[in-house]
Amino acid sequence: MTSAYISHASFSEHDYPRHPEHAGRIKAVWQQLQGLLEQLLPLAPAPASDEQILAVHSAAHLRPLTAIASQKRRAFIDADTYALPQSLAIARLAAGAVIAGVEAVLDGTADNALALVRPPGHHATRDQPMGFCLLNNIAIGARHAQAKFSCERILILDYDVHHGNGTQDIFYTDGSVQFISIHQSPLYPGSGALREMGAGAGQGRTINVPLPAGCGDAAYRRIMAEIVAPAIESFKPDIMLVSVGFDAHWMDPLAQMRLSLAGYDELARACLQLAQQVCDGKIVFVMEGGYDLAALAHGWSNIARACLRLGGLSDPYGAAPRVSAPPDIGAIIDAVRRWHQL
Repeated sequence: MTSAYISHASFSEHDYPRHPEHAGRIKAVWQQLQGLLEQLLPLAPAPASDEQILAVHSAAHLRPLTAIASQKRRAFIDADTYALPQSLAIARLAAGAVIAGVEAVLDGTADNALALVRPPGHHATRDQPMGFCLLNNIAIGARHAQAKFSCERILILDYDVHHGNGTQDIFYTDGSVQFISIHQSPLYPGSGALREMGAGAGQGRTINVPLPAGCGDAAYRRIMAEIVAPAIESFKPDIMLVSVGFDAHWMDPLAQMRLSLAGYDELARACLQLAQQVCDGKIVFVMEGGYDLAALAHGWSNIARACLRLGGLSDPYGAAPRVSAPPDIGAIIDAVRRWHQL
């Protein structure tokens, strides 16, 4: 089993230490992966080109980033999203890392891939960087799979705790990309309702699973079995791309979900099994959110172990403390299955 590993030292140079999305996040992941690096295939990313970026973003999207690149100071694009003069170049490398992972699994260099990147991407819409995100890394990777490898169907699963509004926006009318998001609601950015199902040629290709705060491992296990698996098995993608956020962990400071690292490990291994069933194992895991450093770092170590088909679980926290009965998500699951005929 060959698992590609794509990252870059410059990802730590996009940094604002007092911001939740700071360089310490990826440094923690790099440190935790040290013991596994010899078993992974390292690949060096090339920066995403203008052509690759403009396949998903408008020219207007790049203007504030280009303007900041010409300055000598940090600036905020919105209340949440900062950029430095070097950030656009770093974001190009982040998107390029996902492209490299996609190429590796589609040309047979690797069976699966991990793209450990920042800044994250899934909130970046066609026209607007937002939510800590500058370029939509996973969307750029998906379009590259279509442009270079003629993939007819691409699956993007997003289990960051925040809705992947940017990825949804980019592919909302596209029937060739199925987008599934499992997220806490209400929570930033406020999108991802059940009724958001795609439009035009993309009608039904967007599947949103908005969950109340407090859902944990059992809820996510049900969603994977009763919604995600049948949807993916029916769609039969050529490749699976996964936006991974560890901010649904019970220790994360920005959300109120109750996933454990054991629950996250189940999610990753279920994704690997589904990829094996529908697309010969072709899957790329892409780093998004996660703001408790230990949960983030150990979580990515566990994904690497799963990709390498190694046993064991790295978990300094254990199960979420019992505080009250978890929410009943039966009605949500029933509604999603009914609306999407699953």
